[in-house]
Amino acid sequence: MPKPRKQQVSVEATPYYHCVSRCVRRAFLCGTESVSGQSYEHRRGWLEERILALPQIFAIQVAAYAVMSNHYHVVLFVDADQASGWSKIDVVLRWHQLFNGNVLSQRFVREEPLSEAEQNR
Repeated sequence: MPKPRKQQVSVEATPYYHCVSRCVRRAFLCGTESVSGQSYEHRRGWLEERILALPQIFAIQVAAYAVMSNHYHVVLFVDADQASGWSKIDVVLRWHQLFNGNVLSQRFVREEPLSEAEQNR
């Protein structure tokens, strides 16, 4: 059974984390597939750009990364000191750089009144 992230990550124990993501069902992330001969190499540049852009948004630094044909590795440094200096609105604005957010987060950024239940959400 999966564990919640707060039970898996302990910045006090170590700020460095090795993360891996891989494709399933013999799918290719990058390179040329041997069966069909189709090239997926165009994805490598996109993935590298995304990996290197994320530290500009989040309180992480990329210590190392490797993009393979069907998976990738990243070694991340979590900068807890930087994140602790952010206000709630800073966090939401950073999140909105990647995602549209939802009705509540958009109202929060516009500083519209929110009920206590809406704020807790």
